[in-house]
Amino acid sequence: MAQRLSLIILTIFLLGACSVSTTPAPMIRLNDLQPLPMPTPVTSPPLRVSVASVISPQGTVQSYQPLLDYLSAKLGRQVVLVQRRTYSETNELIGSNEVDVAFVCTSAYIDGRDRYGMSLLVAPQVNEATTYHSLLIVPATSPAQTMADLRGKVFAFTDPTSFSGRVYPTVLVNELGDEPETFFHDIFFTYTHDKAIEAVANGLADGAAVDSLVFEFALARDPELATKVKVIHTSPPFGIPPVVVGPGVRPQLRAELQNIFLGMADDPLPLAQKALTALGVDRFVMIDDVAYASARLVRSRVSRLSP
Repeated sequence: MAQRLSLIILTIFLLGACSVSTTPAPMIRLNDLQPLPMPTPVTSPPLRVSVASVISPQGTVQSYQPLLDYLSAKLGRQVVLVQRRTYSETNELIGSNEVDVAFVCTSAYIDGRDRYGMSLLVAPQVNEATTYHSLLIVPATSPAQTMADLRGKVFAFTDPTSFSGRVYPTVLVNELGDEPETFFHDIFFTYTHDKAIEAVANGLADGAAVDSLVFEFALARDPELATKVKVIHTSPPFGIPPVVVGPGVRPQLRAELQNIFLGMADDPLPLAQKALTALGVDRFVMIDDVAYASARLVRSRVSRLSP
């Protein structure tokens, strides 16, 4: 009797379990399959690059656009150029993390390292060297042979922060026991080196001091300049204007950028050589802060450097 009762209970339980759900299972129609929605692509923010106004904005775009295109191709992300009028404004972009990479002048690097924490990424190598000079130029017909001969004349400075275009010529004037404001009849700023060269070539200034790399590149592009201006003084060599990154750049991005720059000269991609040629650069190399020690020493000798 007990065995029969157990059998009845077990049967009722099994029947109940089989009838718990009456909802039919969903049907899969193989002839009506729909593609899954595409995942939302993850896009990286653009790499922001700034170039100090060593040359005019138009010249900057022409010279640097192939490099921006190359960086974009290697990184797989958009690269945008952020321009400002002065060297100091470019430094401020780095300090406020508004740009990731910047091409700055020697003096701007020295100031930006101390003030904003910018650090060296790489440096261009030109004619197998990582140095450059400040050239004192005058019109080709000028009788001037030294800075002393420019007393009472009109002088074109480039940028207030420029090492070759402002700091070094100021030291030359200081060595004569004077200040630019009283030594020259008049001074003005061109804010780019190519504009300073043009000012001398066109007779708007009796003299200017310019970056030797920009001067040589300008002569290569326009050989006629050699008939309009001449160099009367060449400074000692100083550390070349470097490529820097700001303190907010991630170590991974810094390392990736460094590898890209260092590998450009050996990259078979045609865009790599096009970029180097447009810049007038042999290759990019590593450089140490000690390369800028002599420029720091010269800066310390400037008695006054007001805007």
